[in-house]
Amino acid sequence: MADNDSVQEGKTFGIGIPQKTEGFFLKGSGQLEWGMKNRLSQVFNAKTGKSVMLAFDHGYIMGPTSGLERMDLSIVPLIEYSDCIMCTRGALRTIVPPESKKPLSLRYSAGSTILTDLNDECVLDIDEAIRLNASLLAVMVAIGDPKHEALTIRNLVKTVDLGMRYSIPTMGVTAVGKELVRDARYLGMASRVCAENGAHVIKTYYCEKNFEQVVNAVPVPIVIAGGKKLPEKDALEMAYRAVNDGAAGVDMGRNIFQAENPIAMIKAVREVVHNNAKSEQAFKLYEELKTTTRK
Repeated sequence: MADNDSVQEGKTFGIGIPQKTEGFFLKGSGQLEWGMKNRLSQVFNAKTGKSVMLAFDHGYIMGPTSGLERMDLSIVPLIEYSDCIMCTRGALRTIVPPESKKPLSLRYSAGSTILTDLNDECVLDIDEAIRLNASLLAVMVAIGDPKHEALTIRNLVKTVDLGMRYSIPTMGVTAVGKELVRDARYLGMASRVCAENGAHVIKTYYCEKNFEQVVNAVPVPIVIAGGKKLPEKDALEMAYRAVNDGAAGVDMGRNIFQAENPIAMIKAVREVVHNNAKSEQAFKLYEELKTTTRK
């Protein structure tokens, strides 16, 4: 057992040396069985190894936040441009057309809202995920939260165990508390803990310094959260830097549905993620599409 005073910050991350994954295109997934690989290949593009996930699960802690007041009007038109949607079961059943072919990253954990202390969560029933044909089970994990760290890790472990039984992969979503810093050391630890406990995909935040270390130290794909609303140019720059540092895509919400022109924005994000467009090129495309694309 590692004593706390012997834990040292890592230094050897193998930057520039890709992790080998035999038998499958997605990092760390080569030894999974067929059903797992099938669902992951729905979420991630096999040609690029990346994904543009559209997140609109914010209401489970925020209620009708800006851009999500009428999801039938703001979100449904965006679904066709995503690779995967991330939402709650309530949103799925009420506004997502059943004819949609997009894979589902189901918000599988739920609990306290922004009105109280966050992170006091439980998880859904695995039968519900099966009924909804989920391709990913998204579980929030609050590393560093003294009250809820162990609880949320138990939620993750339970989800991974049940997901493995039915070949549904798990996405560990790293939470960041008010007291915690979004730096490479914290994000790397939180992401690695999720992977070590069995998560097949990690959703975490981007940090400008040493994000490639975060990616390299985690043996499964990382997608970045969009976080708070940024100017469109800045959001595209963040996506470009993250992908350039090794992220397997984005799981964006507010930086898409709160954009001046959400459809133009998600198309620009796709150019960055799947076509390696630089942020300047993507922003130019966004500006062009704004004039020709309905909001």
